[in-house]
Amino acid sequence: MSEREKPAHRILPDTEATREHARRIVEAGGVVAFRTDTFYGLGADPFNPTGVSRINRLKEREGRKPVLVVISDSEVAERFMAEKAALFDELTNHYWPGALTVIVKARSSVPDGITAGSGTIGLRLPGDEDVRAFIRTCGGALTATSANLAGEPPARTAAEVAHYFPTELDLIIDAGDARTDKPSTVIDASPPHPRLIREGEIPRQDLERTLSALGVELK
Repeated sequence: MSEREKPAHRILPDTEATREHARRIVEAGGVVAFRTDTFYGLGADPFNPTGVSRINRLKEREGRKPVLVVISDSEVAERFMAEKAALFDELTNHYWPGALTVIVKARSSVPDGITAGSGTIGLRLPGDEDVRAFIRTCGGALTATSANLAGEPPARTAAEVAHYFPTELDLIIDAGDARTDKPSTVIDASPPHPRLIREGEIPRQDLERTLSALGVELK
């Protein structure tokens, strides 16, 4: 039987018992798939070398790229940030919780497997309280790189995750269909100038208006 013919991992409904099971998996360096506030993502402890290594092996098809981290509460961002710039506060006060991923300078303690040697990290406080509660159960922060193969559409359901990764994950949590058809917007807020990396749920024009009121130009 080939790898792709092996039975899919057990898909469990999103219950308190499943979340507790996911917490134990994450603590042990495992990888789970869960619905974020946008699409399904691959979740591991960002500070666990085993989990981060597994995430990067799964995403190797796309080359070496930084790994997005979602957090349960705004103060958790301080675990990852080298410094808190005024622009970060302005953006997060305006858009968090929400579908805005903000790239900032990373602490030296953040694993290279997360930053991909860039010295930066992308953080998001999801705009879904249920998702934030799950992340809180798992320690306050999880990787959330998209649960799909290179060149394929983002996974919108647990079944699609299982199709992309039929044998590689420790758990797939079925929390229903994705609630949007757009990814998060990604902005690089590290000095010297903010840059729009990806336009998604939050349109560029909205960001331009917000930054213009601060006297800041979006590149």
